[in-house]
Amino acid sequence: MSAPRIHIVTLGVSDLARSRRFYEAWGWKASSASNDNIVFLKGGAGVLALYGRDALAEDALAEDLPTGFAAITLARNASSKDEVDAWFATALAAGARELKTPQEAFWGGYSGYLADPDGHLWEFAFNPYFVFDDHGNLALPD
Repeated sequence: MSAPRIHIVTLGVSDLARSRRFYEAWGWKASSASNDNIVFLKGGAGVLALYGRDALAEDALAEDLPTGFAAITLARNASSKDEVDAWFATALAAGARELKTPQEAFWGGYSGYLADPDGHLWEFAFNPYFVFDDHGNLALPD
């Protein structure tokens, strides 16, 4: 049996074209597998997908209950504090809403939070205890 993996994270969005522009402004690259209904963005070993919020709820047979805070964040880990600051500035310029300016964290790192145009939370962080492999993937100890 293979190790558990997350292959795709799908975000339900209210305006697919706007969200695609937003994420492409950060440097994500849309796959040619994208179409008018879904966008697949390449991100290292995983994929971030953008799909209409109503369509996603319908596909999952779930009621769409906006919560304000969904108790989930997505994270991007940097190799330095300066990289966090640069990523943060790029996201803000693309239309993100700042929630927490990058700052020293109680756990010894440096991080900040922002929200994309649909309110999905992102943490940009530098963790001095994390190591990346040759492909830029997070290499956690066993």
